[in-house]
Amino acid sequence: MLPTLLGTNPSDTPDAMSQNPPSPTEELQGATRASMVFERLREDILEGRLAPGEKLRIEALEARYEVGASPIREALNRLISVRLVEQFERRGFRVAALSRDDLIDLVRARRLLNEVVVRESLLHGDQAWEDEVVLAYHRMWRCPMTSPTGQTHREWEVLHRRFHASLIAACPSKWLIDFHELLFDASDRYRRLNVRERDLEHTRTEHREIMEAVVSRDVPLAVQRLNDSIDTLLSHADALCIAPRG
Repeated sequence: MLPTLLGTNPSDTPDAMSQNPPSPTEELQGATRASMVFERLREDILEGRLAPGEKLRIEALEARYEVGASPIREALNRLISVRLVEQFERRGFRVAALSRDDLIDLVRARRLLNEVVVRESLLHGDQAWEDEVVLAYHRMWRCPMTSPTGQTHREWEVLHRRFHASLIAACPSKWLIDFHELLFDASDRYRRLNVRERDLEHTRTEHREIMEAVVSRDVPLAVQRLNDSIDTLLSHADALCIAPRG
């Protein structure tokens, strides 16, 4: 009887065995795929390959990124948390819309945050941090901003993001740094809409002045330079012809 009882243990049945939780290796692989999709989706949204308001259908994204539905949904939910994706009609997803009111709100939020995060970084930054700021600036400066066709070089965009991240990297608050990153990405979508029409020399001068103010540890001037740069987004708000939300 004992062998029979063991053989009919519910945990030994095929149905029960098929319901076993995934192994740690399988969980890691799933998390890795979701992270990959998150990064690629994020870049496609920031670079405008997925347009504001565009519906994000699971099946289409599966084909686009060559992964299953689970990592797609996980990535979309993460993108909702950083406000690059919106959920609608209960289970649908779309790229977060852009609007003039949203841009004004973003600019105000970034200005207020700079008052704190820039000051904290300048007060706590050591020589190694200062060297990284200068290095990040020179790497960005040496990279062509646009191609002969007028398209922005992807490498320049990466270096531009790293430069701005370096400015506040010495801030001791991880929360403030994370919030800065969220606002930077959200407002960067607006900047990229108008990047081809911006004066290249002005952009270089603007970043040089920011770098110089930061490494000189002049907090009021550094905040002013960064906020002046952010304000240029507002000067182009009407020209961007951003559709209202809804």
